[in-house]
Amino acid sequence: MHIKDLRSLSTDSLNEKLDTLRLDLSIEMRKIASTGVANKKAKVREIKRTVAQILTLINERGAKQ
Repeated sequence: MHIKDLRSLSTDSLNEKLDTLRLDLSIEMRKIASTGVANKKAKVREIKRTVAQILTLINERGAKQ
């Protein structure tokens, strides 16, 4: 997701998106841990990047997570 799209969301929407992304990340990491093979490294990297962007936006706005 692009930063422009994230900036247009409300803080509540960002928190919901953050929860969803963290769940997706944990699922992907669990798959990697169980198989020992990382087939979707790009997906994991993109999820981590989006989580960091959302956290940055929340911090900029001064809202709590």
